[in-house]
Amino acid sequence: MAKIKPSKGAPYARILGVGGYRPTRVVPNEVILETIDSSDEWIRSRSGIETRHWASPEETVAVMSVEASGKAIADAGIEAGQIDAVVVSTVSHFQQTPAIATEIADRLGTNKAAAFDISAGCAGFGYGLTLAKSMVVEGSAAYVLVIGVERLSDLTDLEDRATAFLFGDGAGAVVVGPSQEPAIGPTVWGSEGDKSEVIKQTVPWTDYRDGEVEKFPAITQEGQAVFRWAVFEMAKVAQQALDAAGITSDELDVFIPHQANVRIIDSMVKTLKLPEHVTVARDIRTTGNTSAASIPLAMERLLATGEAKSGDTALVIGFGAGLVYAATVVTLP
Repeated sequence: MAKIKPSKGAPYARILGVGGYRPTRVVPNEVILETIDSSDEWIRSRSGIETRHWASPEETVAVMSVEASGKAIADAGIEAGQIDAVVVSTVSHFQQTPAIATEIADRLGTNKAAAFDISAGCAGFGYGLTLAKSMVVEGSAAYVLVIGVERLSDLTDLEDRATAFLFGDGAGAVVVGPSQEPAIGPTVWGSEGDKSEVIKQTVPWTDYRDGEVEKFPAITQEGQAVFRWAVFEMAKVAQQALDAAGITSDELDVFIPHQANVRIIDSMVKTLKLPEHVTVARDIRTTGNTSAASIPLAMERLLATGEAKSGDTALVIGFGAGLVYAATVVTLP
């Protein structure tokens, strides 16, 4: 019986570079109030959101991804031709096949990199990061580009008072590569499919195609159910990720949760009993909820503003439709 030769990967993997792209159009709450009965004060108090970015027709999923990826590749100090795999997490690329990752890989000038999309909602970045780490350590890739990108303005019902103000557009990307020391901890991830009705697309595409509904499908959610689940259950998952990495909250430098709602973020900080020295990402105030893009976008902004620095230890956690979740501890690039 023949023996398969073992893979030769890196001892560990790390995030080497990060990049982000926010569409040029900034949309204040006043624009949202044109189609729903609410107020700026209500939106801010419920979500923390003051503005969000909406993409123009020219700012496609591919265009935003290429812009963010170019910055991440430059930040990592490598060339696009060194990228061996491209993993894109998105729910707002409306062409079922081929995967948008293949177009992005080609536009960037990679050397026939493996490329595929994943659909894991707001936990998509964590899922992609976990896959990238495995590829680098296993040896099937030296450098992996992980992208979270969304045009959620295309999936927003502007007449839905519960969600019209929530969503924004943008792309965030990281390059994952080899490391001589642990820099991406074990991932605590999972799904709770029995709660799939809590966040979902209103109707299947086929219902719209067949004329069973007149409104284009949009994202809808049960706000209170999401809030309770995120605050109580996801705080437990975040703690499990700290434990798995052998890190205590006192040793943590940065907390980068999915930017779903500032009240959820603040409640998680309280439940986790994070010390005051821990920098907490609250990018949602000016970016809105960008689903899979929210964590890398928040990470990029914290590093760009100096609120976080290279080498800091950060806890990241994403959670959303499915319901799915993924949390891990990383060393910032």
